[in-house]
This record gives sequence, C-alpha cells and structure tokens, in this order.
Amino acid sequence: MNLLIKNGHLLDPASGYDEIGDLYVSDGKIADRGMFSEEKRQEFAAAGTKVIDAAGKYVMPGFVDLHVHLREPGYEYKETIKTGTMAAAKGGFTAVCPMPNTNPSTDCPEMVQKVLEIAEKDSPIHVYPVGAVTKGQRGKELADIEGMVKAGIKAISEDGKSVMNASLYRQGMQEAKRLSIPVFAHCEDINMVEKGAMNAGKRAEELGIRGISNAVEDVIVARDILLSKETGARLHLCHCSTEDSVEMIRIAREEGLPVSGEVCPHHFTLTDKDIPSDDADYKMNPPLRSSTDVEKLKQGLGSGIMEAISTDHAPHSAEEKNRSIAEAPFGIVGSETAFSLAVTELVKTGILTPLELAHRMSTGPCRILGVEGGSLEPGRPADITIADFDAEYEIDKNEFVSKGKNTPFHGRNVFGRIEYTIVGGEVVYSFASLN
Repeated sequence: MNLLIKNGHLLDPASGYDEIGDLYVSDGKIADRGMFSEEKRQEFAAAGTKVIDAAGKYVMPGFVDLHVHLREPGYEYKETIKTGTMAAAKGGFTAVCPMPNTNPSTDCPEMVQKVLEIAEKDSPIHVYPVGAVTKGQRGKELADIEGMVKAGIKAISEDGKSVMNASLYRQGMQEAKRLSIPVFAHCEDINMVEKGAMNAGKRAEELGIRGISNAVEDVIVARDILLSKETGARLHLCHCSTEDSVEMIRIAREEGLPVSGEVCPHHFTLTDKDIPSDDADYKMNPPLRSSTDVEKLKQGLGSGIMEAISTDHAPHSAEEKNRSIAEAPFGIVGSETAFSLAVTELVKTGILTPLELAHRMSTGPCRILGVEGGSLEPGRPADITIADFDAEYEIDKNEFVSKGKNTPFHGRNVFGRIEYTIVGGEVVYSFASLN
C-alpha cells in the first residue's frame, strides 16, 4: 500500500530534520519527504494511495521499546504476545524487545524460534527477542548465545535478576562482544535486597515496609561498567533509577566506553512520597526513588547521558496486585502511557524538545539495539508514529488493550496522544478508528 502523510511536523532525529512537510511511503519504505506542491500531492494520491492529513501533529520515526515483558510462554494469564504488542502499537511503538524471563525462559534457539513464530502470527509490530545470559536464568551456566543469535535475538539479558557470578557474567559479555550484540543489564545485587519491597526511606518507614537502598542498584552498575570496560562489550543499563547510576553512566560515556542507559516513565514521574498507601500498583523494580534521584534522571535525559526511554512493561493479574506491597509481585504496565507521561513530564516542562523526545524513544533505542529504523530519511523502513502533543486526556486503565491494568496512573491527566502507528507502511493503530 502507498501512503501519503501531508501537512505534518516531521521530526527526524537521525538527520536533525525538523520541518512542516509531507511524507510519501511506497512498498513499505519512505520514498520521499518535503513540502510537496499540490500537483505532486495529487500525483502521489493516485488510485490506491491512502492519505493522512497530519496537520497540527508530529510525524516521527516509530518508537522502539527496549524493555517489555510479554509473558508468553508460560504466563499468558498476565499477557500474551498478541495483547502486549497491540498495547505497544496503541502506545506508538513499532517494535518491542521482550525479556527472556518467561516459562520456559528464552534461553535456547528453539525458544527464540517459538517466540518469533508466535509474533509472526499475532503481532502487528516488530518483535526483537532478548535471550537469557544463562540457562534457565539460573546463573550457573552460559546459555547457547551464539545459537540464539543465529535464531534471531538482538541482545542478551538476565532481566528480572542479575548474574551474580561476575566471572560467568564476564564470559557472557565476551560472547556478546564476539557476536556483536549488546548486553541489557538488570542492575540489582539480590543479596542486598533483603526482602525489600520499596525505596528505603521515610515513606517506607511510615508504611512499615522493608526498604531497598540505592546501593542495591549502584554496586551492580559499577561492576557491569567495569566489565564492559574490560571486555569491550556494548552494555545497556536497564530501568536506571538512582542519581549515582546516571553519574556513573556519564563518566563511562566520557571515557568513550560502549555504555548506554534507559529511564522508565514511572521513574522520572513519581517519587516514593507519591505512594498514597499500601498500594501494590506502586510496586516496581527498581522502586520509586527520592526526588533527588528523579531530578537527576530528568537531567540525564535532558543532557543526552540517558539515551533511551523504555517502559519495563510488566503486567500482572488483578489478584496478584490486590495484595500488600510487601507480598505482591514487582511491576507496572507502561506501553500505553509512556508517550503521554514523557510529553507531560519532559516536553511540557522544557526538559526535552519534541525532536529530542523522538530521539529518546526511537533513534536512540535503534542505535543501542543495532537495528534499522529511527529515521524518516528516504529509503528507510516506513515505521512511523504520528502524535498530537497538545491533546489532553485522563488515563483510564479500563481502556487499556493490555491484559494488565496495574498502573499507578489511573485517573491522571496527561498531554500527548498517539494518532497513528504505522509499520512497514501499514496502519496498525489509529485513534480515529476507536472513536
């Protein structure tokens, strides 16, 4: 299908293009861009061409979420590849990276193939699987990383836990370096958690809940950066939540190390003081931190030290979350709220320009992952997100496509609405079609 997007505000972080104009899409690729004459528009809008008038809207390279939990196989009652990717499409994402902590875990070529087969059948967007570092994510023996790369993984991670054996982890990073894939690090010293369930601080004391200190994250960030320095492996630090994580990434990048970091919307939007009661919808890993940490995360995003915004979309059943913070599982959903929270907290406050936000949600993640995309230049894949940055609405979890409704943002007023999500030139989500 051919597609003409006219009158939009085109944002291409890859080239710095920031202009009102048109895009013409043909055979799944961006064929032309610029401010077309009416004659040229009519030529492009010939029989069979779909036309989208994007006046007053931003047109960006499709968003890429480096960090989601689709739960399939094994936990389909929480989420499936179909429902999770449909939710992502609604959130403006044209690609997602599902983490390997499924049941069984994505730790061998056969499981990678299974995930890709399901995605091919059920997903409206690209799915880039992440393979486990160790067999069964047990931290005892390296998984078949080379076999998984051949099967289609784009990165390795032990997400949900850290590989606590530093020597074994170094071996995994050496393999990642040899195979030219990044390592996605879940930075948590499990031995220091000590049954903690939220940020260590005054609010934890008030609620009578055991806390998790910043050091739980920071010591592993430091370790993993040092291992990246030794091995030369590309290291991506997931869901950073502390001021010292940002500082260590800054130092690493200044030294020229292949290190990057991501921030999740809940970590730059909420602090532990925002937890109103013993409500497990506010329980995630890492936990909501202090206002000092939040400000440092925002500074890191604004300066470009933190190159990606990811969701850590982690759906759970209502029954699982209807427990005390101390007992409920970690995790909140984020695919359908990430963009709006980023616009509200970062763009409307002047921390990021729209072009910079497009970089953090598209171009930066593509660079980190090493995949094609993240650009509106002619010849690139027609993976496109169209959004209205000024649209205001109230988040309603009952309207989520995701099976998971576990969000602390229900009822929150936000700016920024996805209008269209386009994958390979095909519209896979349209706000207008819902109304």
